[in-house]
Amino acid sequence: MSGHVVTITLPETVYEQIRQAAERSHRLVDDVLAEAVAAVAPVMDAPSRTLRSALAHLAYLNDAALWQAARTTMPAEQRERLATLHDKQQREPLTAAERTEEQALLALYRETLLVRGQAAILLRQRGYDIADPQQFTPR
Repeated sequence: MSGHVVTITLPETVYEQIRQAAERSHRLVDDVLAEAVAAVAPVMDAPSRTLRSALAHLAYLNDAALWQAARTTMPAEQRERLATLHDKQQREPLTAAERTEEQALLALYRETLLVRGQAAILLRQRGYDIADPQQFTPR
């Protein structure tokens, strides 16, 4: 991979986390660190610090866990409730409580999409063909 060489000083605990992640995934420390930085860079505008942290931590997951994250969906009960609220909204105004619930469900939906997308990006960076999420074979 071409890019810029950057020298940074990391706290020992952070370096140890990265080293262990590299060891568990049988990869180089440089590769894990580069993925962690790349994972955080596009999500700095994400709405919450918790979500940014969760997305950044995806870079430390092994491939199987990333595939699982890439296939994550919103729970069926919550999807159905969101659809019900949208249907009702087409017929009549939602109550204040329903609008609040709808906004919370939409936020969960967006977060689920962000996790799936970030996991797919990381899998692609690791050499997987993500066009078919049922595949689990590196190129």
